[in-house]
Amino acid sequence: MKNLFIVPLALAALLAPAFAQSPAGFEQGVILNASDLLPAEILKGSSYRVRDQVVTDGYLAHFMIDSDYGTFEAIGVPQAKRRIVEAEAIKKLVETSKGDLFAEGMKRSISQPIDAVKNIVNNPVESAKQAPATVGHFFSKVGSAIGRAGGKLKDNMENKGPAPTTAEVGDAAKNASGFDKAKLDTAKQLGVDPYSDNARLQEEMDKVTWAFFAGGLPLRVGAAVVSAGIAVVATNMVGIPEDTYALTQSELALRDSRSLTAMGISDADIKTFQLYGPLSTTRRHLIVLALETFPKAGGRGRIIQQVNACETPEQVDFLIAALAILAERQRSGAADYRSLEVLGRLPGAINANGELEVPAPVDHVTWTEQVAGFIKRDDLGTAPKVLVHTGKLTAASSAGLSAAGWKEIAVAYPSR
Repeated sequence: MKNLFIVPLALAALLAPAFAQSPAGFEQGVILNASDLLPAEILKGSSYRVRDQVVTDGYLAHFMIDSDYGTFEAIGVPQAKRRIVEAEAIKKLVETSKGDLFAEGMKRSISQPIDAVKNIVNNPVESAKQAPATVGHFFSKVGSAIGRAGGKLKDNMENKGPAPTTAEVGDAAKNASGFDKAKLDTAKQLGVDPYSDNARLQEEMDKVTWAFFAGGLPLRVGAAVVSAGIAVVATNMVGIPEDTYALTQSELALRDSRSLTAMGISDADIKTFQLYGPLSTTRRHLIVLALETFPKAGGRGRIIQQVNACETPEQVDFLIAALAILAERQRSGAADYRSLEVLGRLPGAINANGELEVPAPVDHVTWTEQVAGFIKRDDLGTAPKVLVHTGKLTAASSAGLSAAGWKEIAVAYPSR
């Protein structure tokens, strides 16, 4: 479980340093009801319940979700919705694994593997029993062939050879692409992120997908245990782009790399972007899709460099949500951005009116030292400033913004 203090510190670093002393009048985070932030109909499901009281840290809410499969912590409304969908998905997978069809698939996967997996099963260092885990590791190796994790781009001590060619990566992907695509289909039926960092979800998806795939049986987890349309609703809640399910991991990486090259991003920055540990495949794709929304805006390379400088998944998610706010405004015609900016660690954009728009994907903002320090920063330039935020601002926060000359625009959390 994540430490409850990690994200507040990370977001404080994103916004501004704290003052040495705390002046009178500053507020602290408050405790809200979960129903203040999430729709009532998703607060409780067949396998989970969102705890009523939600602590806020001055920016985001910290949800605790009790489920039949453990307690999940979620930082912010979007992640809470993802964890809710994942809890229900785990339940559906567990139910599927108890069925007769699953048992038949497991039996056939061991005794009669289909042609698509014979090369895997017959490998001297693998076995049918180990196949799910081995395939997972195999995919990791395909990913590390494109790039290795960690953000520092250190050579892997166990694999010091030259980087593989595109053809070699493609050949590696083909050997496991059947299972890869099958797992993508499983994730799509469930409406979850196929590259989620939820370990229990990944374990159940691997187990169920392998039994049906290796047994040569069609997997219909959505049709079997989900009412019609719920997977679509779940996908909309989680905000996963459709092509994330259509392209394999290596195909999606190649697609995104080509897009960044077309934007004029340097080869070195693209390499770092592809290798960086906190950037999951879905996170990378969301960033690229957001940047594609600004074909006429300068500064996209600066955004990639800032993403590459993030140290935790939470920081990356915050930047993704901020970029999504700007992208949604660009797509809707609410703004026409001329350039993208990096404000310390936060992205911003100059609109056609010469205003600096600063996106803030937050749940509940209180008037803290960090917020006060941010709006008074002298490195934000002299352009008129607009805070484009989700969630709610306290009266003191709104008053502080207005007194400092900022405009305020409230928007909904973007769908993706």
